[in-house]
Amino acid sequence: MEQPSPPTSLPKYLAEGLPKQDTETLHRIRNYVEELIEYRDQSVDTDELPETAEPVEESDSEGSGTVVKEKVTCGDDSCKCASGDPADMHGPYLYRYYRENGTMKSEYVGKPKSE
Repeated sequence: MEQPSPPTSLPKYLAEGLPKQDTETLHRIRNYVEELIEYRDQSVDTDELPETAEPVEESDSEGSGTVVKEKVTCGDDSCKCASGDPADMHGPYLYRYYRENGTMKSEYVGKPKSE
């Protein structure tokens, strides 16, 4: 059997360094990578979410993470939403909170279907 070729998207230092590792080290690397992927794919704990975020059961997005309904401000200081009062804020909108490289991030998903 011939040694497999690395994916073209693999960074050069990994493509050159991994084949030089012994089998035991490669097993430890594989276990670490699997744990890292599992960590990044896990849902975000509700205590990590913004106070106004309300987790929803339905997922209107693809990918991992936690989908929430959230009211937001638009950033315009002259808008009524700048008061911070939830009654004056825009939305609710759906956002997906997830981890990327160990940092919690969010992305806009859309308007809830039931609203």
